[in-house]
Amino acid sequence: MASWIPTVAAVGMAVGPPLVYVDQAVSIVRKKDSTGFSRDVCAILLIANITRCFFWLGNRFELALLIQSLLMIVAQLALLYICVRYRPRVSPENFGASPRPLSFWQWHAYAQYIEFLAGFILCSAILFLIFGRSELYITILGFVALGLESTLPIPQLISNYKQRSLYGFRASTLLGWVGGDSFNSRYVQCSNCL
Repeated sequence: MASWIPTVAAVGMAVGPPLVYVDQAVSIVRKKDSTGFSRDVCAILLIANITRCFFWLGNRFELALLIQSLLMIVAQLALLYICVRYRPRVSPENFGASPRPLSFWQWHAYAQYIEFLAGFILCSAILFLIFGRSELYITILGFVALGLESTLPIPQLISNYKQRSLYGFRASTLLGWVGGDSFNSRYVQCSNCL
């Protein structure tokens, strides 16, 4: 096997998944409307990737996957900002009404999302300092990160069902999810063979 193939695959693995959301972000900015894209997707990816970073501290996996998590966090923070900025005029948070407890992840200001994520990181860091030497705790972190990320399409499906439309959701994002999972499976399979 050519020596450059693993390097190209690692770069693709690190950069590809965050780039999936560029088309979605451009579409929202162009329309000045985030209707159709569920911000809960950002929540899942942010929480899962932050958790994966803490998992990496306890169980060092490939550097390309850590870089992917860090880039995904940056990409989702940017996409979340765009979604909040261009949210529909008729949305629960604009009227102070949300069916969720504490209006979770339907807050009015971007700063509220950042405050939640800072608190989540702080709590995760404290728990890691307390339990970070426990193999069981590290394993649980890995399962939580992976399990949470596997629920990624669910909030988008719910959003599309409630709207009875796919308006605002980019097919490129869906193709990126399917293609990314396929590439990820093949990448892990090939890296285990080396």
